[in-house]
Amino acid sequence: MIKPWEKVRSKPSGDYRIFTIRTDTKISPRTGHEHDVFIIDSVDWVNVIAVTADEHLVIVEQYRHGSNTVELEIPGGMMDPGETSPVATGIRELREETGYEGENAQILGQILPNTAIMSNMCYTILVQNCRYVCEVEFDHGEDLVTKLVPVREVPQLVAAGKIQHSLVVMTLYYFDLWQRGILRK
Repeated sequence: MIKPWEKVRSKPSGDYRIFTIRTDTKISPRTGHEHDVFIIDSVDWVNVIAVTADEHLVIVEQYRHGSNTVELEIPGGMMDPGETSPVATGIRELREETGYEGENAQILGQILPNTAIMSNMCYTILVQNCRYVCEVEFDHGEDLVTKLVPVREVPQLVAAGKIQHSLVVMTLYYFDLWQRGILRK
């Protein structure tokens, strides 16, 4: 049976504003040898499924530096210092990035983005009956275009590779499970 590795020490390795890296020294339960492992610590994230009353998904198009591509995604972001509610963060991110607000905001699911090297959680937030209510409030490094896509067309966007961000695809899967009644409504 697989056992957890005992941590014998931990030290900071880098601070990069939106995440930190630490080096943990752990002992393999199988060999008894020490190994250094590198962990990325970040605040938790949210991704928002924002659905209008006429069954359109509020999506955003934005440039991504890591892939050097313009991506079709959903609103989302990092929890700000002091925020403790993923739902409140999702509502804030939706309003800031798109100018939309809605009703019945709830958590559909949560995942660990990369269990090998990351310590944070990513929440899927559903907001229903969304409507445009205000101007966007972009962060200094954001340039987004808001679009509305019929919900029924979203699977084809994923299948055609138009939506490539892995956490967005996962969030859309939670939404699909919710629509099919597999997740509680």
